[in-house]
Amino acid sequence: MSAPALTRPTAPPRPADPNAGLPANALGKEKGALEQITLYVFVVVPFAALAAVVPAAWGWGLSWLDVGLFVGFYFLTLLGVTVGYHRYFTHGSFKAVRPLRIALAIVGCMAIQGPVVQWVADHRRHHAFSDREGDPHSPWRYGTDTRALVKGMFHAHLGWLFDRRQTNAERYAPDLLKDTGLRMTSRLFIVWAFLSLALPAVIGGLVTMSWAGGWTAFFWAGLVRVALLHHVTWSINSVCHVVGNRPFTSRDKATNFWPLAILSGGESWHNLHHADPTCARHGVLRGQIDMSARVIWLFEKLRWVRDVKWPDPVRLAAKRCRPVPASN
Repeated sequence: MSAPALTRPTAPPRPADPNAGLPANALGKEKGALEQITLYVFVVVPFAALAAVVPAAWGWGLSWLDVGLFVGFYFLTLLGVTVGYHRYFTHGSFKAVRPLRIALAIVGCMAIQGPVVQWVADHRRHHAFSDREGDPHSPWRYGTDTRALVKGMFHAHLGWLFDRRQTNAERYAPDLLKDTGLRMTSRLFIVWAFLSLALPAVIGGLVTMSWAGGWTAFFWAGLVRVALLHHVTWSINSVCHVVGNRPFTSRDKATNFWPLAILSGGESWHNLHHADPTCARHGVLRGQIDMSARVIWLFEKLRWVRDVKWPDPVRLAAKRCRPVPASN
């Protein structure tokens, strides 16, 4: 398999200022001081834990219980984002029964990437202005030369999170705001975030009947797991708009980046997603692993979801990039 290629626009675009060219009510209130502090804690602390992985492992090791909890909580919360936050709540790729709807919102919150309503509002705004002015996290924001692109990728990866101006959920997620259960789930985000970190520690402590077992589970399946999940998800915003291939036609620079396919639950088949946003499967070509689509398929078999928007061969063929004929 060939290495992913660096894609660049053929003509330098204008800087994609995230707050330029927006409708009058696109932005909501600014984040408060407490929200900013909490955001820094949730971003910095797991990252510090990830940076401490090697010396920590050398110091007191890693048990199979820690590994199991890490993998279990990683993919549980990952699917809360990919199946729940993204494909269901943002794009309506399927319809879910009420208990699953609330469960997906809660598990998505446990990924500690923000409340479901705000996440959906940000992502819908991203699609409305992808890689143009108004996009909250375009890596092409500052230009196309190397220095500008490095700065832009940092902004797309995590810098945009610290913008005090928030996307207006009343404009971009009014359907979610009408749902009392989802509004309550969003307001209890801090509770779900706490449980996401506390549950591995409690399980580790009870299974080993020791404080040490609880602490190592908290470190690996709590902090390190959240840090890895954050950076994989953020890489879809940064890496998957710059590096990779583009087999389908989209109006932006979204790419497919195969090395992240498993860790992202199929989200790194990002080019198809931007070419056909409501499609429930992102990995539509041969050999493209898409765990999230398989979970949706399972939910459909269990009759927990219906009206799934599976890939349409005719639609895909129409969006497939045509090879450029060689010049004589």
